[in-house]
Amino acid sequence: METTRIAVEGMTCQGCVNSLTRALKSTPGVQSATVTLEPAQASIEHDPLAAPVDALRAVIADAGFEAR
Repeated sequence: METTRIAVEGMTCQGCVNSLTRALKSTPGVQSATVTLEPAQASIEHDPLAAPVDALRAVIADAGFEAR
């Protein structure tokens, strides 16, 4: 497992945080995910083979936010 932090743009409220957290946690290979508004980021513990960083960025985009 490794931990990746990704800055996220476009979140405005706790509902956004909850939505993105659910999306990340439901991704195969993700063990845990913590999303915060301040700073606007996602901290994801994942298996880099099952859930590479590019896939995590795609989940963030699919949820309607921008990964930086």
